[in-house]
This record gives sequence, C-alpha cells and structure tokens, in this order.
Amino acid sequence: MDRRVIKLHHVDFEDLIKTIDECKGDVYLETIDGDVLNLKSKLCQMIGLSTILSNTEVAEATLRCANPDDETLLFRFNLYGEVPEKE
Repeated sequence: MDRRVIKLHHVDFEDLIKTIDECKGDVYLETIDGDVLNLKSKLCQMIGLSTILSNTEVAEATLRCANPDDETLLFRFNLYGEVPEKE
C-alpha cells in the first residue's frame, strides 16, 4: 500500500468515523506511537481507539487509504471539515 499519506491534527473522532464509513476501501490510522488500526473495522474502532485515544479528538495521526477515491474524501474532511451525507 504505497498511497499518499493524510496527516490529521485535532480532528473530531465522531466526524472522522462518519467519513470513514463512506469510504470504499480500508483506511489505516497510524499514530505517532507506531500503532496501526484499520478504521473500517468496527471492532477496531470500538476497542482499539478507545484505549489509544483518551478523548474524542485525534491530536495527531496519519491516515493511509487502500482506495484513491477515499483519499479525496478524507482530504476534504481534513481540510474543510466536510462530512459526507449518508446515501
């Protein structure tokens, strides 16, 4: 998976998950501590992130996407705060 990296800073976790739910492929969150989580997995969202992130805001992390279309969606979320509407 050699895709572009999206750096996140101070992102609302709830809005991030809403955006990831609209992604077509896997989305991996990489923390500065070296943790890598597949955010398309609800189990990973519920258990893994609750232990890694102490509040509802991601202070600093990196996203990697398996699908290039998802990069665009997440880039717009990160830059403009756009959360896609459920279809």
